[in-house]
Amino acid sequence: MGGQSHLRKRWRALWNPDMYHGWGRESKFFEGWYFKLVDPTGQYAFAVIPGISKGFDGYHHSFIQLLDGKRCEAHYHDFPLEAFRASDKHFEVQLGKNLFAADRIVLDTPQLSGALRMNNRFPWPKMWGAPGIMGWYSFMPFMECYHGVVSMNHLLEGNLSVYGQPVDFTGGQGYIEKDWGRSFPGAWIWMQSNHFNTTNPVSLMASVAVIPWLGSSFIGYIVGFLYEGELYRFATYTGAQMKARLGDHEVVLAFRDKRHRLEIVAHQAGAAELVAPISGNMTGKVNESMQSTVSVRFFEREKLIFEGEGRNTGLEVAGEVDRLLTEEWRR
Repeated sequence: MGGQSHLRKRWRALWNPDMYHGWGRESKFFEGWYFKLVDPTGQYAFAVIPGISKGFDGYHHSFIQLLDGKRCEAHYHDFPLEAFRASDKHFEVQLGKNLFAADRIVLDTPQLSGALRMNNRFPWPKMWGAPGIMGWYSFMPFMECYHGVVSMNHLLEGNLSVYGQPVDFTGGQGYIEKDWGRSFPGAWIWMQSNHFNTTNPVSLMASVAVIPWLGSSFIGYIVGFLYEGELYRFATYTGAQMKARLGDHEVVLAFRDKRHRLEIVAHQAGAAELVAPISGNMTGKVNESMQSTVSVRFFEREKLIFEGEGRNTGLEVAGEVDRLLTEEWRR
């Protein structure tokens, strides 16, 4: 009976990627949500990552990982496994006195405490056969890592105590994504920014990674560019093509389909070391910056329709990244 209950919960989560997916998973499993919080002045930028770890070695726990993007500091707070409580009806996760949902966050950590609302959210749209950002890969049961975007952009409302000092986050901007599965990829490039000098929201998320597949592997990519209220997607499953190269402290990516082309140059800046999952255990390491910038040019056919620079950019370049690089357009 318990097994059937877990299957029903996982089936519901399959169609709602922002929800918890770990029902009945006893080993080699992790799940975590990434909340980006930037105040309206840009003085404070944090990533708050609640999650759960069920390691292959039997060590199971829940956690809140916090990245201070301005100080380039990371903090990891362990919780007992039992402290993690997830709804099976919608996205809501509780960790002790901390609560995480698509529309609100309540924090009670030594670094951050208080409550924020998320208004004017822009979720990744659902389509028939594509419940989330993974497209039809969402239905493959053997993937090493699954990815989801809860909100590409939203406005923050409320106050937080930051290292004991009150800070008004009202009018600031946020972003929410998540990962779950066994391990992070062997190599990946990830970047995100929604701080462009525009009247209407502009948001970018790009991820390129080595994807294990039936005893082999391929280079997979998922890109979302929110512009003028529309989300433009470039992904392996949409038939888009990509280029990628690394320069001195910069990452250059390009994506195109039959109608649009997106050119990205990210400039690396100060970073801090976060903990990452390996076979469910939080024993890996990854450096992430929230001080990077990203230059974006967006074309409709050969006509340039947007050009701008994003601040407070999250940027990760990890693993054997040479495997991801290509000077020629490729699928």
